[in-house]
Amino acid sequence: MGNFLTPKEIAKTYDEISVNKARNSVGNLIILGILAGIYISFAGFASQMISHAIDNPGLAKFASGAVFPVGLMLVVMAGAELFTGNNLMVIGAMDKKISFGELFRNWIIVYLSNFVGAILFAFLISQSGLLDTNSGLLGAMVIKTAVNKVSIPFGQAFVRGILCNILVVLAVWMATAAKDIVGKVFACWFPIMLFVMSGFEHSIANMYFIPAGIFVSSNSTYITAGKIHAEALAKLNIGGLFGNLIPVTLGNIIGGALVIGMAYWYVYRHTDKKFDGTINQ
Repeated sequence: MGNFLTPKEIAKTYDEISVNKARNSVGNLIILGILAGIYISFAGFASQMISHAIDNPGLAKFASGAVFPVGLMLVVMAGAELFTGNNLMVIGAMDKKISFGELFRNWIIVYLSNFVGAILFAFLISQSGLLDTNSGLLGAMVIKTAVNKVSIPFGQAFVRGILCNILVVLAVWMATAAKDIVGKVFACWFPIMLFVMSGFEHSIANMYFIPAGIFVSSNSTYITAGKIHAEALAKLNIGGLFGNLIPVTLGNIIGGALVIGMAYWYVYRHTDKKFDGTINQ
Protein backbone atom coordinates (compact mmCIF):
# COMPACT_ATOMS: atom_id res chain seq x y z
CA MET A 1 0.00 0.00 0.00
CA GLY A 2 1.29 3.45 -0.90
CA ASN A 3 0.01 5.54 1.99
CA PHE A 4 0.22 3.02 4.80
CA LEU A 5 1.74 -0.29 5.80
CA THR A 6 -0.23 -3.53 5.60
CA PRO A 7 -0.77 -5.46 8.84
CA LYS A 8 1.98 -7.90 7.86
CA GLU A 9 4.36 -5.00 7.23
CA ILE A 10 3.45 -3.44 10.58
CA ALA A 11 4.32 -6.69 12.37
CA LYS A 12 7.69 -6.82 10.62
CA THR A 13 8.33 -3.16 11.41
CA TYR A 14 7.54 -3.82 15.05
CA ASP A 15 10.38 -6.34 15.17
CA GLU A 16 12.74 -3.47 14.38
CA ILE A 17 10.99 -1.09 16.77
CA SER A 18 11.20 -3.67 19.55
CA VAL A 19 14.96 -4.02 19.10
CA ASN A 20 15.47 -0.25 19.27
CA LYS A 21 13.30 0.09 22.36
CA ALA A 22 14.78 -2.92 24.14
CA ARG A 23 18.37 -1.84 23.62
CA ASN A 24 17.99 1.85 24.37
CA SER A 25 20.05 3.08 27.32
CA VAL A 26 18.57 3.21 30.81
CA GLY A 27 19.02 6.98 30.89
CA ASN A 28 17.16 7.48 27.64
CA LEU A 29 14.35 5.18 28.72
CA ILE A 30 13.95 7.06 32.00
CA ILE A 31 13.82 10.46 30.29
CA LEU A 32 11.44 9.30 27.57
CA GLY A 33 9.33 7.43 30.13
CA ILE A 34 8.97 10.50 32.33
CA LEU A 35 7.97 12.55 29.29
CA ALA A 36 5.31 10.00 28.34
CA GLY A 37 3.87 10.14 31.86
CA ILE A 38 3.70 13.92 31.58
CA TYR A 39 2.14 13.84 28.10
CA ILE A 40 -0.61 11.44 29.16
CA SER A 41 -1.21 13.57 32.26
CA PHE A 42 -1.57 16.72 30.16
CA ALA A 43 -4.31 14.92 28.26
CA GLY A 44 -5.92 13.68 31.47
CA PHE A 45 -6.05 17.15 33.00
CA ALA A 46 -7.34 18.74 29.80
CA SER A 47 -10.09 16.12 29.62
CA GLN A 48 -11.16 17.07 33.14
CA MET A 49 -11.00 20.79 32.39
CA ILE A 50 -13.21 20.49 29.33
CA SER A 51 -15.81 18.18 30.87
CA HIS A 52 -16.08 19.23 34.53
CA ALA A 53 -19.06 21.57 34.05
CA ILE A 54 -21.01 19.40 31.59
CA ASP A 55 -24.03 17.90 33.32
CA ASN A 56 -24.95 15.38 30.63
CA PRO A 57 -22.81 12.26 31.27
CA GLY A 58 -22.70 11.27 27.62
CA LEU A 59 -21.60 14.70 26.45
CA ALA A 60 -19.02 14.89 29.22
CA LYS A 61 -17.55 11.54 28.12
CA PHE A 62 -17.56 12.69 24.51
CA ALA A 63 -15.76 15.92 25.36
CA SER A 64 -13.15 14.06 27.41
CA GLY A 65 -12.71 11.51 24.66
CA ALA A 66 -12.19 14.20 22.04
CA VAL A 67 -9.30 15.74 24.00
CA PHE A 68 -7.54 12.79 25.63
CA PRO A 69 -6.03 11.32 22.42
CA VAL A 70 -3.62 14.26 22.28
CA GLY A 71 -1.60 12.46 24.96
CA LEU A 72 -0.88 9.48 22.72
CA MET A 73 -0.25 11.77 19.75
CA LEU A 74 2.51 13.46 21.74
CA VAL A 75 3.97 10.09 22.71
CA VAL A 76 3.92 8.71 19.16
CA MET A 77 4.91 11.79 17.18
CA ALA A 78 7.02 13.87 19.57
CA GLY A 79 8.71 10.73 20.86
CA ALA A 80 8.38 9.08 24.27
CA GLU A 81 8.20 5.66 25.91
CA LEU A 82 4.75 4.58 27.10
CA PHE A 83 4.38 1.31 28.99
CA THR A 84 1.00 0.39 27.56
CA GLY A 85 2.08 0.98 23.97
CA ASN A 86 5.29 -0.95 24.57
CA ASN A 87 3.23 -4.05 25.31
CA LEU A 88 3.44 -4.60 21.55
CA MET A 89 7.14 -5.38 22.00
CA VAL A 90 6.01 -8.93 22.71
CA ILE A 91 6.05 -9.34 18.92
CA GLY A 92 9.82 -8.83 18.87
CA ALA A 93 10.27 -11.18 21.81
CA MET A 94 8.20 -13.94 20.22
CA ASP A 95 10.18 -13.51 17.00
CA LYS A 96 13.38 -13.84 19.08
CA LYS A 97 14.64 -10.46 17.94
CA ILE A 98 14.90 -9.51 21.61
CA SER A 99 14.97 -11.64 24.75
CA PHE A 100 12.15 -11.69 27.27
CA GLY A 101 14.69 -10.28 29.73
CA GLU A 102 15.14 -7.25 27.47
CA LEU A 103 11.38 -6.98 27.11
CA PHE A 104 10.77 -6.95 30.87
CA ARG A 105 13.71 -4.56 31.40
CA ASN A 106 12.03 -2.05 29.10
CA TRP A 107 8.61 -2.53 30.64
CA ILE A 108 9.84 -2.07 34.22
CA ILE A 109 11.98 1.00 33.52
CA VAL A 110 9.32 2.65 31.38
CA TYR A 111 6.48 1.84 33.79
CA LEU A 112 8.30 3.36 36.76
CA SER A 113 9.38 6.37 34.70
CA ASN A 114 5.81 6.92 33.49
CA PHE A 115 4.80 6.87 37.17
CA VAL A 116 7.36 9.56 38.02
CA GLY A 117 6.22 11.79 35.18
CA ALA A 118 2.53 11.41 36.00
CA ILE A 119 2.97 12.08 39.72
CA LEU A 120 5.16 15.09 38.99
CA PHE A 121 2.48 16.53 36.72
CA ALA A 122 -0.27 15.77 39.25
CA PHE A 123 1.68 17.60 41.95
CA LEU A 124 2.30 20.62 39.71
CA ILE A 125 -1.40 20.81 38.84
CA SER A 126 -2.32 20.63 42.53
CA GLN A 127 -0.11 23.67 43.13
CA SER A 128 -1.13 25.63 40.04
CA GLY A 129 -4.39 27.12 41.29
CA LEU A 130 -6.15 25.87 38.16
CA LEU A 131 -8.28 23.48 40.18
CA ASP A 132 -10.02 26.54 41.67
CA THR A 133 -11.70 26.95 38.27
CA ASN A 134 -15.48 27.41 38.40
CA SER A 135 -15.53 28.02 42.17
CA GLY A 136 -13.65 24.80 42.83
CA LEU A 137 -15.87 22.52 40.75
CA LEU A 138 -12.86 21.41 38.71
CA GLY A 139 -11.03 20.47 41.90
CA ALA A 140 -14.13 18.63 43.07
CA MET A 141 -14.19 16.64 39.83
CA VAL A 142 -10.52 15.74 40.25
CA ILE A 143 -11.27 14.32 43.70
CA LYS A 144 -14.42 12.51 42.55
CA THR A 145 -12.58 10.94 39.62
CA ALA A 146 -9.90 9.60 41.96
CA VAL A 147 -12.50 8.33 44.44
CA ASN A 148 -14.42 6.55 41.69
CA LYS A 149 -11.28 4.85 40.42
CA VAL A 150 -10.08 3.55 43.80
CA SER A 151 -13.61 2.25 44.45
CA ILE A 152 -13.67 -0.06 41.41
CA PRO A 153 -13.59 -3.74 42.50
CA PHE A 154 -10.44 -5.68 41.55
CA GLY A 155 -12.13 -7.88 38.95
CA GLN A 156 -13.89 -5.01 37.24
CA ALA A 157 -10.70 -2.93 37.14
CA PHE A 158 -8.86 -5.89 35.61
CA VAL A 159 -11.45 -6.35 32.86
CA ARG A 160 -11.57 -2.62 32.11
CA GLY A 161 -7.78 -2.68 31.88
CA ILE A 162 -7.91 -5.46 29.28
CA LEU A 163 -10.47 -3.62 27.16
CA CYS A 164 -8.57 -0.35 27.44
CA ASN A 165 -5.24 -1.57 26.19
CA ILE A 166 -6.74 -3.49 23.31
CA LEU A 167 -7.69 -0.06 21.96
CA VAL A 168 -4.47 1.70 22.99
CA VAL A 169 -2.18 -0.78 21.23
CA LEU A 170 -4.48 -0.77 18.21
CA ALA A 171 -3.98 3.01 18.07
CA VAL A 172 -0.20 2.50 18.24
CA TRP A 173 -0.44 -0.30 15.66
CA MET A 174 -2.36 1.87 13.20
CA ALA A 175 -0.14 4.91 13.85
CA THR A 176 2.81 2.69 12.90
CA ALA A 177 1.01 1.90 9.65
CA ALA A 178 0.52 5.56 8.75
CA LYS A 179 3.25 7.22 6.72
CA ASP A 180 2.16 10.84 7.21
CA ILE A 181 1.38 13.04 10.19
CA VAL A 182 -2.35 13.33 9.42
CA GLY A 183 -2.69 9.56 9.26
CA LYS A 184 -0.93 9.16 12.58
CA VAL A 185 -3.20 11.78 14.19
CA PHE A 186 -6.37 10.00 13.12
CA ALA A 187 -4.93 6.58 13.97
CA CYS A 188 -4.35 7.79 17.53
CA TRP A 189 -7.53 9.77 17.87
CA PHE A 190 -10.40 7.39 17.27
CA PRO A 191 -9.36 4.30 19.28
CA ILE A 192 -8.32 6.45 22.25
CA MET A 193 -11.53 8.46 22.09
CA LEU A 194 -13.41 5.16 22.09
CA PHE A 195 -11.66 3.88 25.24
CA VAL A 196 -12.22 7.13 27.14
CA MET A 197 -15.89 7.36 26.17
CA SER A 198 -16.38 3.71 27.16
CA GLY A 199 -14.95 4.19 30.65
CA PHE A 200 -12.09 1.71 30.39
CA GLU A 201 -9.03 1.88 32.68
CA HIS A 202 -5.53 2.94 31.64
CA SER A 203 -2.77 2.38 34.19
CA ILE A 204 -0.59 5.33 33.17
CA ALA A 205 -3.51 7.75 33.03
CA ASN A 206 -4.52 6.59 36.50
CA MET A 207 -1.02 7.45 37.73
CA TYR A 208 -2.18 11.04 37.18
CA PHE A 209 -5.88 10.83 37.99
CA ILE A 210 -5.56 9.18 41.41
CA PRO A 211 -2.52 11.08 42.81
CA ALA A 212 -4.07 14.36 41.63
CA GLY A 213 -7.12 13.57 43.74
CA ILE A 214 -4.97 12.53 46.70
CA PHE A 215 -2.95 15.75 46.56
CA VAL A 216 -6.07 17.94 46.92
CA SER A 217 -8.26 15.58 48.96
CA SER A 218 -8.05 17.82 52.03
CA ASN A 219 -9.09 21.00 50.22
CA SER A 220 -12.31 22.07 51.91
CA THR A 221 -13.36 24.31 49.02
CA TYR A 222 -13.31 21.42 46.57
CA ILE A 223 -14.97 19.04 49.02
CA THR A 224 -17.77 21.53 49.65
CA ALA A 225 -18.20 22.38 45.96
CA GLY A 226 -18.53 18.72 45.10
CA LYS A 227 -20.59 17.79 48.16
CA ILE A 228 -18.12 14.99 48.83
CA HIS A 229 -18.69 12.99 52.02
CA ALA A 230 -15.85 12.02 54.34
CA GLU A 231 -16.50 8.29 53.90
CA ALA A 232 -15.99 8.67 50.16
CA LEU A 233 -12.47 9.91 50.83
CA ALA A 234 -11.54 6.96 53.05
CA LYS A 235 -10.04 4.90 50.19
CA LEU A 236 -8.25 7.86 48.64
CA ASN A 237 -4.74 7.00 49.78
CA ILE A 238 -1.65 5.09 48.68
CA GLY A 239 -3.37 1.75 49.32
CA GLY A 240 -6.26 2.79 47.12
CA LEU A 241 -3.86 3.92 44.41
CA PHE A 242 -2.12 0.55 44.19
CA GLY A 243 -5.41 -1.27 44.66
CA ASN A 244 -6.37 0.24 41.31
CA LEU A 245 -3.00 0.15 39.54
CA ILE A 246 -2.31 -3.54 40.15
CA PRO A 247 -5.43 -4.97 38.46
CA VAL A 248 -5.48 -2.29 35.76
CA THR A 249 -1.81 -2.86 34.90
CA LEU A 250 -2.32 -6.63 34.72
CA GLY A 251 -5.36 -6.09 32.52
CA ASN A 252 -3.44 -3.68 30.28
CA ILE A 253 -0.73 -6.32 29.76
CA ILE A 254 -3.30 -8.99 28.90
CA GLY A 255 -5.11 -6.71 26.45
CA GLY A 256 -2.03 -5.23 24.83
CA ALA A 257 0.53 -8.04 24.85
CA LEU A 258 -1.67 -11.14 24.68
CA VAL A 259 -4.95 -10.24 22.98
CA ILE A 260 -3.44 -7.99 20.30
CA GLY A 261 0.33 -8.47 20.34
CA MET A 262 0.32 -12.28 20.43
CA ALA A 263 -2.61 -12.54 18.01
CA TYR A 264 -0.93 -10.41 15.37
CA TRP A 265 2.42 -12.10 15.93
CA TYR A 266 0.80 -15.48 15.34
CA VAL A 267 -1.09 -14.40 12.24
CA TYR A 268 1.48 -12.15 10.57
CA ARG A 269 4.83 -13.53 11.79
CA HIS A 270 4.49 -17.11 13.02
CA THR A 271 2.33 -18.26 10.12
CA ASP A 272 3.33 -15.52 7.68
CA LYS A 273 3.91 -17.96 4.82
CA LYS A 274 0.21 -18.78 4.81
CA PHE A 275 -0.85 -15.16 4.41
CA ASP A 276 -0.14 -12.48 1.86
CA GLY A 277 -0.72 -9.61 4.35
CA THR A 278 -3.42 -7.84 2.37
CA ILE A 279 -5.55 -5.30 4.15
CA ASN A 280 -8.64 -7.54 3.92
CA GLN A 281 -7.19 -10.30 6.12
